[in-house]
Amino acid sequence: MNQTASDNAEEFGFHTGDLIQEWLWDDDVDDTIREKIEMLTGEELVDEDYDSAVDGVIIWWRDGDDEDALSDTIVDAYAVLGQDGPFWVLAPKPGRSGAPAANTVQNAAKTAGMNASTPLTVSDDWNGIRLRAFGKSANR
Repeated sequence: MNQTASDNAEEFGFHTGDLIQEWLWDDDVDDTIREKIEMLTGEELVDEDYDSAVDGVIIWWRDGDDEDALSDTIVDAYAVLGQDGPFWVLAPKPGRSGAPAANTVQNAAKTAGMNASTPLTVSDDWNGIRLRAFGKSANR
């Protein structure tokens, strides 16, 4: 990923006007990522209580949280995602506090009926893993 895309949050696949739902926010998240997404979309992130269709999803995930709970969260978040928009799990990088085991997100995604991509660096401390429903095109 080039630095320009990272600086503008374009690597997430979100667009101007998109409504992005954020799950499992806590005070340890990278506010820079949140701000970049909001600048790119021109919209504030909505929280997990928002129950209408959204254009994209980010889930903040940390080690110590139950893998089954992540699967459940993925299913719940996908239920409000319109038109199979961009769906991301953000997790601390290996070696950082809260970094999950390498296969945690992949296992939870598989249980939820999703494919998980290879992690991408989205900030100094966080990786992003894009999820797609089984059978969905990689170009979406």
